[in-house]
Amino acid sequence: MTTAIIGSKPATDHPEPPPLLQLDNVGKSYGNVHALRGVTLNVRQGEVTCVLGDNGAGKSTLIGIISGLHDYTEGAMQLDGQPCRFASPRVAQSSGIATVYQNLALVPLMSVWRNFFLGNEIRKGLLRTLDIKRMKRICDEELRRMGIVIPDLDRPVASLSGGQRQCIAIARAIHFGAKVIILDEPTAALGVKQSGVVLRYILRARDAGLGVIFITHNPQHAYLVGDHFVILKLGQVALDARRAELTLARLTTEMAGGQELEELSAELRGETGQRDGSDTRTGARSEQEEG
Repeated sequence: MTTAIIGSKPATDHPEPPPLLQLDNVGKSYGNVHALRGVTLNVRQGEVTCVLGDNGAGKSTLIGIISGLHDYTEGAMQLDGQPCRFASPRVAQSSGIATVYQNLALVPLMSVWRNFFLGNEIRKGLLRTLDIKRMKRICDEELRRMGIVIPDLDRPVASLSGGQRQCIAIARAIHFGAKVIILDEPTAALGVKQSGVVLRYILRARDAGLGVIFITHNPQHAYLVGDHFVILKLGQVALDARRAELTLARLTTEMAGGQELEELSAELRGETGQRDGSDTRTGARSEQEEG
């Protein structure tokens, strides 16, 4: 059975564009503990870079470094070809790095348009009152550009589906000038239908010219939208491949353990065979004794 690709880009003979965001042998240590070691990552404009890994693989540390939560202790990072080291998430955001976390930075009981402009409200006049009409118009336009129509922008964001809430966060990042958007497990808590909705929004962000970093532990979701795949294990890069170099089967196998999984499988098959053989021999001896 083949996996349908939602919106993969056709292969071309054109050279790859230079990386928008580049990490070169980046590491992060806490004393003698290495959370990340020697991670190289190239994120290009108009591409989806999928970073996969189990819990404890280093994904959260990587997100923290790119988004300004953590400083790296080894290597170098560049944005638009310039060395960068973000002192805080606000500095990263102002530089064009937007992060959409799994739990989303949305206020559940606040309206859709208020969440869209949260912290970036538009004001007017000498009294600096909120320009509600303009904010609603912009919010509606940006959401429609992403393919979502919400007739009542005054409804609380908690009343929306998980996919719609993810869309608001992505559209907000695009509107406020993100160059790179990091999506932290956006489909983790969603069903199949809503996951499909979010994956389509990821492609729209890609087509809008952003460099998308899709953090996930789901190889099927990654392969549906990804252009570039990186697997982290124990803080190091275990796989770095382009779509043309990879099948879903190989990506799934590498994510599950790769060579280690094959060795374990062979070992378990051997133990099962030995046990079955022992049981057979024991049964044969019992029949002889009874005879």
